Amino acid sequence: MLAAVTAPLLAVDVRSLEARNSDFSTASSADIPLAPPAQADDQQAAAPTPQSLEDLVAERVANTTGDQQGDCLATSVYFEAKGEPLNGQLAVAQTIMNRAASGRFPASVCGVVRQPGQFSFLHKGSMPTPPRASTAWKRAVAIAMIARDGLWKQVAPDALFFHARRVSPGWGKIKVASLGNHIFFR
Repeated sequence: MLAAVTAPLLAVDVRSLEARNSDFSTASSADIPLAPPAQADDQQAAAPTPQSLEDLVAERVANTTGDQQGDCLATSVYFEAKGEPLNGQLAVAQTIMNRAASGRFPASVCGVVRQPGQFSFLHKGSMPTPPRASTAWKRAVAIAMIARDGLWKQVAPDALFFHARRVSPGWGKIKVASLGNHIFFR
């Protein structure tokens, strides 16, 4: 908003300067109007960029994502990958998001998660309730928000499938990553 308001003002200031000084090269520094500190304000308004996934998770620890789809994603992360390293948890969340966006699976996160035969933690299609006071749940919520909002690079690029290392489904799919106890495919 600030940039939109200041841009026309800068143009007016430059035109008035041109009218007063026909040659900018001869203008003294006292004649040149100072640009408003929009860039400095933008830098102050922007949150600092986290240096690691751990930092980003720490900034977003919460009890809920704030919406049903996000909470479905967090529940999936919790039950599928709570004991995994953060990048493994994020890969699970991103894979679910990739499925919802692919056109090959249900278009919502909850639809992807509830699709029959896809997630072993479901009990007859219903989601169990995670312990919402636990640290693992709060971390899963943070991971879900990071994946949903696209705040971190794809950990398993374009993955649409994953399975635990302990199983060997014999898929003819392209392996894109192996993180923690999961292997990711597209």
